[in-house]
Amino acid sequence: MIERSQHDGIHELRLARPPVNALDPDLCRSLREAVAEAIEAGAHGIVLSGGPGPFSAGLDVPHLVGLDAAALRDAWAGFIDAARALAQSPVPVVAAINGHAPAGGCVLALCCDYRVMAAGDYRIGLNETQVGLVVPEGIQRLMRRLVGAHRAERLLVAGAMVEAQQALAMGLVDELAPVAEVPARAHAWLAQLLSLPRKPMLATRAIARAEVVASLQPELLELDRFVASWNDPDTQAALRALLARLGK
Repeated sequence: MIERSQHDGIHELRLARPPVNALDPDLCRSLREAVAEAIEAGAHGIVLSGGPGPFSAGLDVPHLVGLDAAALRDAWAGFIDAARALAQSPVPVVAAINGHAPAGGCVLALCCDYRVMAAGDYRIGLNETQVGLVVPEGIQRLMRRLVGAHRAERLLVAGAMVEAQQALAMGLVDELAPVAEVPARAHAWLAQLLSLPRKPMLATRAIARAEVVASLQPELLELDRFVASWNDPDTQAALRALLARLGK
């Protein structure tokens, strides 16, 4: 589920679960393991890419709705573990967002150091409220860190998905590129960063990104509360509507 390549110390991990890279437990586990293996193999930096099509459509809702409470909690915990692997990486990670990135796909991008997104009619955002889910405090902090408190509130409460140019203007992504060039631009930015003196750069990065790691601490995610709300009538109605749109 993860295609791997490397060049000059940069390891690219490409999500490869067609058709939309939906994040089920197997893909989340594969991503977490791939990050760990890249670091163990001596990676100086990591590029996380998706496509063709969506970067990632987020968590696999059709899979989740068939789970009991224990399995549902495990699935969400596995997703958080994958996001935490990116956030805690001791080497820089760039998201090559070569497609749409709603919900969980956006969370993965928020955990990276830098985000290159495909220019054009592609959208990114945390649209959880539109499908009846609450965005936990820790994930909200990741959004606020990039776009500011007031703008984050507007985006989060509305569950807004913003197009690429708007995402760039508000700081949600760092750079736009033609869709076919997104991974190459991610590699180029990372190569430039890695040309700096290594130890000072990494030490400064660790200080600068401490709040990213802190945002994914269990007390800010409240998984038990999140799972308990899964069966709320509003949530179930929104999920059924989503499944109907997906043709499931």
